[in-house]
Amino acid sequence: MAPDTVSLRYFLVLAQELNFTRAAARIGIAQPALSARMRRLEAELGTALLVRNTRSVVLTTAGAALAESAPPALAALDRAWDTARSAAAGELGTLRIGYSLSTGAETAPALVDRLIRGNSGLEVGAVPMATPEISPAVADGRIDAGITRGEQPGRGVRRFLLRRARIGVQLAQHHPLAEHPEIEIADAAAYPLRLPDRAANPVIHDQLSALFRDTRPHPRFHTPAVSFDMSQRDLRDGVTLAPAGEAAATVQPAGLTWRPLRGAPSLTIQLVLPREQSPLHRRIRAVAKTLAHELHWLPD
Repeated sequence: MAPDTVSLRYFLVLAQELNFTRAAARIGIAQPALSARMRRLEAELGTALLVRNTRSVVLTTAGAALAESAPPALAALDRAWDTARSAAAGELGTLRIGYSLSTGAETAPALVDRLIRGNSGLEVGAVPMATPEISPAVADGRIDAGITRGEQPGRGVRRFLLRRARIGVQLAQHHPLAEHPEIEIADAAAYPLRLPDRAANPVIHDQLSALFRDTRPHPRFHTPAVSFDMSQRDLRDGVTLAPAGEAAATVQPAGLTWRPLRGAPSLTIQLVLPREQSPLHRRIRAVAKTLAHELHWLPD
């Protein structure tokens, strides 16, 4: 049976001091208690570790061997304990995050960077995914977490509000409406509006199109064949406007700008986690909550 590690640590102090009085004072226990610990340790090992007399303490051959071999063994044990604690705290492991392309400009990179910088034991991989695929992938364990715009449907997951963002429009810098710090919804509806394909993201498509439900005449919606990261020539030419969250303002392509729509509700960005959560999932949630507070993603 392995010896009591506390007694073993006491023995190493005694092996350095070779004096019960000094060793007991250094450890912070009474000398009789240290003597009792050493007798119990020797009984467990079945051999003498020390030769004691009234003047000195000498290590036996077994004691010298233990004094040499015990420190690396205890260091390895300490590392094992630290590893277990890190795993229990969600600070260790491999983390797979799926994110919708629309959150890849700012939100997803900020969360991934914070997870990596704050947890050296975490390996974080992030991959863009089609929005409707994210919640099912979290639910069945293909990914550990997801970041999506809007409350995407899906069973077996929990959603946490990560960010609220104003809705506005992307438009050409030379567009007449770009002169205004805010744009009226009715004014934007006078131009063709480019929306993401509903099949790619029905939640956001419906939310954006609903902004213009009450405008007259009804706006003309344009859905490009590629809903994200296309040439955007129609925007640059001033032909269309593209409703978008304010994150679009941080990564504007040349020739484009972004203006908020007055009175429009906010878009939400959600962190998606499985319903049954491990320490790693709880760690993601804690880091995301702290980040959202620090970056003012959730205004009071």
